[in-house]
Amino acid sequence: MSDIKKISLPLSDEEAEALRAGDVVRLSGKILVGRDAAHKRMIEAIESRGEPPFSIENEIIYYAGPAPTPPGAVTGPIGPTTSGRMDPYTPLLLEKGLRGMIGKGKRSEAVLEAIKKYKAVYFGATGGTAVLLADSVKSAEKVAYEDLGPEAVLRLEVEDMPLVVLADCHGGNLYVSGPEEARKLFL
Repeated sequence: MSDIKKISLPLSDEEAEALRAGDVVRLSGKILVGRDAAHKRMIEAIESRGEPPFSIENEIIYYAGPAPTPPGAVTGPIGPTTSGRMDPYTPLLLEKGLRGMIGKGKRSEAVLEAIKKYKAVYFGATGGTAVLLADSVKSAEKVAYEDLGPEAVLRLEVEDMPLVVLADCHGGNLYVSGPEEARKLFL
């Protein structure tokens, strides 16, 4: 297991280039949150106006939709959703300046190529740990598309959010290298 890397956002080019698939990180700073419906609207806004109603430049977006917020909490449980559902939208968002994504699951070849081309990073959050991930959220505010309810775009302030790099800008892909390493250990 690699050493834990502490990352404060925004993510610089140098930090993105230093990350490798398999790196364990603790992410702190402001991130966006959005799922399928919000991504569709962002693309529609880019295609019609050239940009969404908020900046995505150098942003990290977490593919999640928080559960209802319990009394006294900043947010409800907020686990990752399947990233592949955002794949049709991701290359254009990366081209427009998105720096990275947080989610779970494999990405399409088009997304992996765009991650390399735009020096981005794909972080993985462990599914089933929504309550733990909510503990790293220090503040939350709605940014856009409030009519989407739990799929509205949010901006979260996170502190030491536990993640792993799933795909890096050098072509590293934990969904490829992880099973290969496991085979070496167990077969």
